[in-house]
Amino acid sequence: MRILWVKANKILPVHSGGDIRSFNILRQLARRDEVFFFSYYDGAPDLAYETELEKRLPGAVCVCTGKRQESTWARGFDYLRRLPGAAPYAVSRFASRAVRERLQVCISQKNPDVVICDFLDAAINFPDSLQVPSVLFQHNVESEIWRRHATNGSSGAMKLLYRREFSKMLRYEQAAVGRFDQVIAVSEHDKKLMSAWVEAERITVVPTGVDTEQFCPGVQAGQEKPLVVFVGAMDWEPNIDAVQYFCAEIWPRILAKVPEARFRIVGRNPDRRVEAMVCESVEVTGRVSSVVEHLREAAMVVVPLRVGGGTRLKIYEAMAVGKAVVSTTVGAEGLDVHHGKDVILADSPNVFAESVITLLEDVEARRRMGQAAAALAGTYAWPVIADRFGEVLQQVDGKVVQFAERLISLRTPHRSE
Repeated sequence: MRILWVKANKILPVHSGGDIRSFNILRQLARRDEVFFFSYYDGAPDLAYETELEKRLPGAVCVCTGKRQESTWARGFDYLRRLPGAAPYAVSRFASRAVRERLQVCISQKNPDVVICDFLDAAINFPDSLQVPSVLFQHNVESEIWRRHATNGSSGAMKLLYRREFSKMLRYEQAAVGRFDQVIAVSEHDKKLMSAWVEAERITVVPTGVDTEQFCPGVQAGQEKPLVVFVGAMDWEPNIDAVQYFCAEIWPRILAKVPEARFRIVGRNPDRRVEAMVCESVEVTGRVSSVVEHLREAAMVVVPLRVGGGTRLKIYEAMAVGKAVVSTTVGAEGLDVHHGKDVILADSPNVFAESVITLLEDVEARRRMGQAAAALAGTYAWPVIADRFGEVLQQVDGKVVQFAERLISLRTPHRSE
């Protein structure tokens, strides 16, 4: 099968959850199919990126849009300039005539059996109509994230902004989901949300996966210091909200019972609000070369998200390393986890804190949960997930071919003998 995969922004180095998911599925598909990766990015041409991408995914097509990386003030002006438009700013800022034109040429030249649009920010540059089977890969339901932002404690101008962007995103996402022959969701929860917009049979769930070779248990559980770890991109608003909530409402309760405990926030590009949390008991690492060692060093991992969508790939990574995880229901949304067995779900500050305290103090309980977590994560290795993804692509290609043949049959005049 010939697959054309289109994605906005650089995919290397692989850090964010969406990039990790896309890269690992791409890598597995390329072992048996002919995969063409179409990557476009802002800023100056990056030869190092394009060279490394060619090594990792031979045949990749790169387009540099030439747009400058914007300062906060420039981004604000750009937002105001695009305000009258129908598309939400999170999507419209990726629009590029050069990308649209190059993509059209690429489709004609590569003659793919199926084209994959990797999330909504790539959809803005897709042709209005395609003669090729098309799939939208939805890493989350973006409008649901904006809805939660609009209703989750924001006030004043920010609340108005979130409401406006939520309204735009909802309309845009509904239309985008309807444009493609098939949609791949990462959870049943996301499929249920999108099934209100299109027929449920046009949405297939392919769960998130984990690199079980890289993420595996290290030292025996119980030898760790009382270190609590959160992992995630720290310039992403839901993660910023999560650590703010944890540090303000949960962490003081934990320190009161376990004063020697330490909290480590691991992730790239920490926002100034995150850096402001640094103190004797809270550490912020910024970008790290690998999160594996930080996970292995941790006694346990927390996921105190209140806003989000899709699935938290970082939870499966922590579980694969054999770590006990305490998460909000939103944080573990869409994952095949089982409260009390391989994860603890807690939605109030007090219950969340008490759950962390119990696991920090009870080494045996922590070990049992970590072992159950590692066993569960092992069933979601990337080769298994990529096989499922490939099956969906084969089915889409088959359905479209059958439909085309049926149309030709209906239009062909039948002569009576």
